[in-house]
Amino acid sequence: MKMEEKGKGEEIAAAAEEGVKQQRKKKRKEVFPFGNYRNYYGYRIGRDLEEEDPRLKVLKKEWFEDKDCLDIGCNSGIITIQIAKKFQCRSILGIDIDSNRIQDSYWHLKKFVKLESARKTHAKSSKLEVTESANGPEQSVTASSNEETKGISRDCSPSMKRDLYDIVSFREENFVQSRHPREKQYDTILCLSVTKWVHLNWGDDGLITLFSKIWGLLLPGGILVLEPQPWKSYQNNRQVSETTAINYKNIIFHPECFREILLDKIGFRKVEDITSSLSGSKAGFNRQILVFHK
Repeated sequence: MKMEEKGKGEEIAAAAEEGVKQQRKKKRKEVFPFGNYRNYYGYRIGRDLEEEDPRLKVLKKEWFEDKDCLDIGCNSGIITIQIAKKFQCRSILGIDIDSNRIQDSYWHLKKFVKLESARKTHAKSSKLEVTESANGPEQSVTASSNEETKGISRDCSPSMKRDLYDIVSFREENFVQSRHPREKQYDTILCLSVTKWVHLNWGDDGLITLFSKIWGLLLPGGILVLEPQPWKSYQNNRQVSETTAINYKNIIFHPECFREILLDKIGFRKVEDITSSLSGSKAGFNRQILVFHK
């Protein structure tokens, strides 16, 4: 009987060990051919949701405040949410090709809303305690009421009255291959560290399609914020799939040509290079940021 139990125990242990090996093998095989990495922002800015993406420092509030915005290739949505929070967009839609990243984005949105709610509650209670200790309980009620009235007048812009759930949304979408309703246009479109993955997966034609679609979706006077990856970065990722390997060999338009393409072929009227003001990016992410005006 004991021998049978020992045999069963060994079988279970062996099966468990085999399961662990298979799981490790599966993890090793996992690739992200569209740049749809898990924890992408963990590499760029760390895992703390409160830590601001350094790229926000070079973006101008006037490009986003009370504007309709689109973030192409939003990954897990952190910069999308941070832009909405910092600049009070009227609306911002983040799209990504990977449904798992869209799930991550909604999880992060929920987390940001909870953090914001907790911060407001703490600030309100702290203010009430200070007023109460200085003036006594009766006067503190009046002071608190006056402070709330002031707060409402300060936050009178339409965006400030709405929480992040009203402003931010996410959608799974292959931007290059999808069809957009022409009636929906945007004031500002972000395309941050996305061009390489479009280029490697759909070649030069895909890149031109990306730029043309962005142009069509922008309102007159609209803004494209573009962060193209350098050619060296293409070399590092060319083998992620058979498609990317083939397209890499056939690419004619290198990233240094993008400015000319967008101005001369697509039709943008001017471009600003805001890279020089950028600081605090982690190694490997010191990339050029260009702002094109329609």
